[in-house]
Amino acid sequence: MCNTCGCTITPGNRPLVLAETPKHGVTTVTVLQNLLSQNNHQADHNRAHFDAHQVLVINLMSSPGSGKTALLEATIKRLRDSLSIAVIEGDLETENDAQRIRAQGVPAYQITTGTACHLDAHLVHQALHHLSLENLDLVFIENVGNLVCPASFDLGHHRNVVLLSVTEGDDKPAKYPVMFRAADLLLISKTDLLPFLDDFSVEKAEQNQHNLANTAPVLAISAKDGAGLDAWIAWLHAEIAQHKARLQNQQTTQPKVHQDTGLPSVAEVKPKFYPVSKPAAPR
Repeated sequence: MCNTCGCTITPGNRPLVLAETPKHGVTTVTVLQNLLSQNNHQADHNRAHFDAHQVLVINLMSSPGSGKTALLEATIKRLRDSLSIAVIEGDLETENDAQRIRAQGVPAYQITTGTACHLDAHLVHQALHHLSLENLDLVFIENVGNLVCPASFDLGHHRNVVLLSVTEGDDKPAKYPVMFRAADLLLISKTDLLPFLDDFSVEKAEQNQHNLANTAPVLAISAKDGAGLDAWIAWLHAEIAQHKARLQNQQTTQPKVHQDTGLPSVAEVKPKFYPVSKPAAPR
């Protein structure tokens, strides 16, 4: 997480920053540590809200243009008759992606971050006031396109899915280890372009991922021609079933999150339940 360029600050946590202006010996580092702590508390709150509705939440992360929205469109087409889905979109500007999702008949709420290069738990909490979770099975959070900062923020979700497009290079896991260590599933996207690219190896990308000591599964897919989507859909169904089984045992699932606090990542923990108000009607 960047503590120097200001990307830690988002429209969601800016009021907290203003309330903690460094003074009387309180350093900027202390303020940023407090922001991270407050983010994690809000993430627990969000996750308890999702768990109370028995909704599995997937955080989609990648660099810009890797095909996250196209994957969501293809996924919705395959699952619309069996699962109830909603999407939270994150971009610096425009509602382009949310409009594409709504065109598939699925509710979508757009978060525009302005200059912030990632979503945080406060922004997701604000989105929940505009998105009813009643009767939902699955919520996708399409994070801002960025291979660095999104991996450092717990949003209250359950699983991280990272996309790596074949147009980006098979060495990206080695170059951006924080992001790829956080992956619970790695999707090699746009494989329909492989016949035109002789410098990308799916096997090398998978090996670079495993060199990070991350044994998460790797699937090669194409949202355009449908290759690999059956395995992706099967993974989603399995995750939903496992998550509901954990909830029956009063457990939840926390994602892998790399934060510069020295705190370890947790795979499964007892849930923390906070009182959460019902989502308000969209304004």
